[in-house]
Amino acid sequence: MVQTRKTRARIGFIQNVQDIVLIVAGVLLAAVGLKGFLLPNGFLDGGVTGISLLINRLTGWSISVLLIVINIPFILLAYKQLSFNFTVKAFCAILGLAAALLFIEVPTVTSDKLLIAVFGGLFLGGGIGLSVRGGAVLDGTEVLALYINRKTVLSMGEVIMYFNIVIFSIAAVLINIETALYAMLTYLSASKTVDFVIQGFEEYIALTIISHESELIRKTLTLSLKKGVTVFKGQSGFGKRGAVDKDIDIIYTVVTRLEVHKIIDEIEKIDEKAFIVQHNINDTKGGMIKRRVTHH
Repeated sequence: MVQTRKTRARIGFIQNVQDIVLIVAGVLLAAVGLKGFLLPNGFLDGGVTGISLLINRLTGWSISVLLIVINIPFILLAYKQLSFNFTVKAFCAILGLAAALLFIEVPTVTSDKLLIAVFGGLFLGGGIGLSVRGGAVLDGTEVLALYINRKTVLSMGEVIMYFNIVIFSIAAVLINIETALYAMLTYLSASKTVDFVIQGFEEYIALTIISHESELIRKTLTLSLKKGVTVFKGQSGFGKRGAVDKDIDIIYTVVTRLEVHKIIDEIEKIDEKAFIVQHNINDTKGGMIKRRVTHH
């Protein structure tokens, strides 16, 4: 029992150190995106960061103060809806970003509008993504989206999209349409980068395999390729030869996107007529797949 507690304590310590490193790296990347690209050129983004940038451009108020003040309601919401640990990490990450913007000098990288939108969003999105993997957020919009998702039929993506439509519309009215359009491009770049940082190349794909050689395929997947599988008992219904009434084993496995082609090649060597259905899935827990380190 003592050894188990020590092991758990050591694992917990290592995880906390990893989280801190990810959050710090995320804060620095986001600061580069904001100070090196977006702020000097008056560009906007979506979410709380976008609101802060919009108010900063219209009033000249400190972006650091705006980030903290506007995120406070979302932090309080996180405390009520999520965990205390997450709330502390998120608040510290936002404070860290505000401090980085205040004290760290970053030279303006470019004045080309397209480069600003793309690479500003890339750095900002990379920072947000690393922070999420560290168990925090740099933008409270996701907390609001999660809350509304639990209370309504809207998905988190839909909530964030509607939230940003309002921001971009206000920017178009108060500033100009061009600024709003570039803000959309910046947000698109940032959101795609966030997805990539969180999911990376390890996006999971579920394969459903129907074949008369199901037993041989199962053995190949489990013994040769070391993949976990689940076998469903099914029944053929209708095919090229018309109605079929025959019991059949259906194999289900989950692999990363990088492994898909190799798996399919091996299956086709056994049965080139095998029916294979691919499903994109967001994440997995348990089983034989090593889970991504993310607190999203």
